[in-house]
Amino acid sequence: MSLYKLKFLEKAVDDLKRIDRAHQKIIKAKLLILAENPGALKNNIKRLAGSKEDLYRLRVGDYRIVFKKEEKKLVVLIIRIGHRKENYWSLE
Repeated sequence: MSLYKLKFLEKAVDDLKRIDRAHQKIIKAKLLILAENPGALKNNIKRLAGSKEDLYRLRVGDYRIVFKKEEKKLVVLIIRIGHRKENYWSLE
């Protein structure tokens, strides 16, 4: 039973498909933890500076997950997933 519901933008789904299976598994596990207890990952979560919306990034090894937490709807919207070297790719 999770506290938050995970929703993915189409771009995030495409990003995840491009990542090798071993890292996909780790990323999916971290996303489940994020949905159940966001506070458990607080050391790996930072607010993105300069974002117009309240966007955050979750660090999972060499990968970064950009997400938005919608408190009222209890939804975590996954926006992009990428390698840290591609950290500042377009968020549109």
